[in-house]
Amino acid sequence: MHRSIRPYGTTIENGKNMTKIHDILAAIGSGTRYNLHSHTQFCDGHADMETMVQGAIAAGLTHYGFSPHGPVPIASPCNMAASDMNAYMSEVMRLRDKYSGIISLYAGMEVDYLGPQWGPSSPEVESYGLEYVIGSVHFVPAQNGEYADTDGPADRFRQYVESVFCGDLRYVVDRFFAQTQAMIEAGGLDIVGHFDKIGLNASSMQPGIEDEPWYARHIADTIDCMAAHGVIAEINTKARGRHGRFFPGERWWPQLFRAGVPVLVNSDAHDPARTDAHRTDALNLIESMP
Repeated sequence: MHRSIRPYGTTIENGKNMTKIHDILAAIGSGTRYNLHSHTQFCDGHADMETMVQGAIAAGLTHYGFSPHGPVPIASPCNMAASDMNAYMSEVMRLRDKYSGIISLYAGMEVDYLGPQWGPSSPEVESYGLEYVIGSVHFVPAQNGEYADTDGPADRFRQYVESVFCGDLRYVVDRFFAQTQAMIEAGGLDIVGHFDKIGLNASSMQPGIEDEPWYARHIADTIDCMAAHGVIAEINTKARGRHGRFFPGERWWPQLFRAGVPVLVNSDAHDPARTDAHRTDALNLIESMP
């Protein structure tokens, strides 16, 4: 059985937050031909849902989940509109019927956490009828309460740090991890998405920041939080080709395994050609670890 899904039995039985994903994990079993993180025309993806399914089939996947960036109560060009929910769910059902027996399809969502007022545990998110939820932090509140996107290009991140966060990079990183842990504690999510993604842009401004003891403390605290609340950690392969790294960085994987946190390896695909991109690299690394 592959290490990437070996701990699921305990987590499914005892997890505090995982409420939706049990049947999907049981269907995947010990296999690795899955991807539960993908984006389409409903958010910032580069293809429609059926084209993404065809890409997944061509890549040999047998289980595939849609996870559009869900609606948020702030302006964002990357998140789907609440008015598209019915169309999204209807398309999942249509494609599930069309490709039955070829690939199993699931209706998920990547939900942003914006504090107590919005996140995976919000009643509106619960009303969507999703089969699983990826909880992710992309937006961080500035010192004045204004939310800014900490994802995206490094040059834009630098501009936001200077103009929105008063030039305080440490504040941004601290708040990112604080938001992540608060999201996990609030519940409503099954998978924690790319929980150290802030390290990519932070390192572009301050090389070596991920080697700092205080940064490592954030990682350890987040892993402890995931273990305490029985959620899955995503190993996200999206940045492997362009930036040579995973989220979380592979240096942190042994801590995840020692803590008993189960992982899923997802490609975070925005393009049909990348539905399985670099997942094999991550799976092989997992299997090679003592």
